[in-house]
Amino acid sequence: MTSNPSSATTYAVVLIGGGIMSATLGALLRQLEPGLSIALFGRLDDVALESSNAWNNAGTGHSALCELNYTPQGADGTVDISKAVGVNEQFQISRQFWSYLVERQIIVSAKNFLTPVPHMSFVWGEDNVAFLRKRYEALSQHPLFEGMSFTTDEGQMRQWMPLVMQDRAPGQPLAATWHPAGTDVNFGALTHRLIDLLASKPGFDLNLAHEVEDLTPTGDGQWDVAVRAVHGGGERRVRAKFVFVGAGGGALHLLQKSGIPEARGIGGFPVSGQFLRCTNPDVVSQHHAKVYGKASVGAPPMSVPHLDTRVIDGRQGLLFGPYAGFSTKFLKQGSWLDLPRSIRMDNIGAMMAVARDNMPLTKYLIQQVMQSSEDRLKALRDFVPTARKEDWELITAGQRVQVIKKDAKKGGVLQFGTEVVTGGGGSIAGLLGASPGASTAAPIMLTVLQRCFADRLPQWEARLREMVPSYGTRLGQDAALCAQVRERTRTALQLDG
Repeated sequence: MTSNPSSATTYAVVLIGGGIMSATLGALLRQLEPGLSIALFGRLDDVALESSNAWNNAGTGHSALCELNYTPQGADGTVDISKAVGVNEQFQISRQFWSYLVERQIIVSAKNFLTPVPHMSFVWGEDNVAFLRKRYEALSQHPLFEGMSFTTDEGQMRQWMPLVMQDRAPGQPLAATWHPAGTDVNFGALTHRLIDLLASKPGFDLNLAHEVEDLTPTGDGQWDVAVRAVHGGGERRVRAKFVFVGAGGGALHLLQKSGIPEARGIGGFPVSGQFLRCTNPDVVSQHHAKVYGKASVGAPPMSVPHLDTRVIDGRQGLLFGPYAGFSTKFLKQGSWLDLPRSIRMDNIGAMMAVARDNMPLTKYLIQQVMQSSEDRLKALRDFVPTARKEDWELITAGQRVQVIKKDAKKGGVLQFGTEVVTGGGGSIAGLLGASPGASTAAPIMLTVLQRCFADRLPQWEARLREMVPSYGTRLGQDAALCAQVRERTRTALQLDG
């Protein structure tokens, strides 16, 4: 079924999903071409209620300062820092875009969504101490990681993380790295600021409690978008010259419905998560850092245990986790039928191959689901030896959907990270996957622009360089520009380190 062109409102851009990704793309496009007509459709009653919500994620500004899974160790003992460098470069792009908005007073201040919080790695056991030392030696020589410190001295660690070191059993080999340039990011608050920015100018239509149910190519390079009002009020259709599917876990279904060949063969594997949260001021005041450890054998990268300072709406709290789980929902407020409805003839082979080849992950998830409250408390006490059950409450995090893709050798592979899918001659793009996700929203949206607005890039390039001075350059390969960018964003965003 297609709509009558004379009865459908046509937008230059339709954004699907009310999270940080749609908000970032919308804000970029508004700066590049203010006259573009943009509509956003979100299925919930407000923006940033799924994975972008502050308590649904750890709020880590992922820059690889502390995340050990970004620096794998090879069989020969060497530590590969290439992924860490790439992740840090991407976060620097996000920092540059935020700095541009603040410097031009498009956003008054970054303080309501960005807080300086040191990033730390913490390990125990001789092998892990040796690994962390090698990691530090490799990273500290790189200009993006300048300022990192390493110690095995317990006195120094007590200064960096007193709560973690309090009443810790003596005699165990310990090591930690510390970097002052880490951040805690309230992606929910940032999403609201970006949406407010869009809504403050004409040419933007915000449609909350509206669910996009179908996407149909019109044959003339546009898209017919079928929308249903969640609380009644019927259905309607709009036209779009470009569609961005930034609906988190809901993106896969819509990309499948679009019929673009690029979405064929892609499946999704949902992983749910939980955190322990503490808001007791006596406990919270003893910790000011994001401390990341090593993942358990068989655990997915997103399940690296960490103890995080969170600053949300001016109040500090602590999160520990994540505790992984399994749900067939693709969204926290999704349907139990999301997973079975995503299985199709073109992706079932890849999904079965992934199930066959990832038994350690399956075992890990089963163990996590079966955990008791005492099991979770025991894991917490690896980081906080003095933790009391009454100070911590269990909360459910946002849902993550890992990408499954066909593979010529294995049949299918499970991918961790984020992936941009584009099709329709650049008239549609969607985002799949998870961490580092929100932290890299700006560089991911630059990828969308490069793939889908290539004809406009020449006229946009000067403005892009204003917003992101490192645009088109690898910061990791230009020490002078790296230092300049870090100092500029530190000043603009009022960050220490």
